[in-house]
Amino acid sequence: MECPDLWEIENSLFAQGCGCLCGVDEAGAGPLAGRVYAGAVILPRGWGHPYLNDSKQVTERRREILYDRICQEAVAWSVAWAEVEEIDRINILRARLLAMERAIQGLSRRPDLALVDGNRSEGITVPCRTVVKGDRKSASIAAASILAKVSRDRYMGEMAAVYPVYGFERHKGYPTQLHYQRLRQYGPCPIHRRTFLKKL
Repeated sequence: MECPDLWEIENSLFAQGCGCLCGVDEAGAGPLAGRVYAGAVILPRGWGHPYLNDSKQVTERRREILYDRICQEAVAWSVAWAEVEEIDRINILRARLLAMERAIQGLSRRPDLALVDGNRSEGITVPCRTVVKGDRKSASIAAASILAKVSRDRYMGEMAAVYPVYGFERHKGYPTQLHYQRLRQYGPCPIHRRTFLKKL
């Protein structure tokens, strides 16, 4: 299945001689609680799916479908994360880049080039190119965003069972009215990002 719009960046790089590239993206930079996750994906050339898009533009049910298809059909894929303690120690920007680097290093095949969502790439140790809003422009980054988002949502579902009073299954740790209300009522739990709460 072809997704010509999403493959424009990759096809241009292939034409320039790039043999193997991955997309990498993160999920969970903005929440008040929980890990930040990253996905890295090497797709077969031309791979596509009607639902493939920036994970924020895809419904939860369709993200789950995409997650399974990507894991089954990708040349290689990896999911990694940075812990809450790391976020508090090194800040969220560095933590999200750390999670991305870990995801790339977790691939079973080393890419010649990584397409990194955003405009920063410090700490990425393979050759890379940043792509602002890349999850809307690149099939590889869009696929990585799906893996990161689904993996983080599943993790927050697990945390909802451990810390049920916060409603993590509903807001996934993001700063919603319900989350603020529960924080005022119960105070922070061990997976809350202390450096984020200082700004409240």
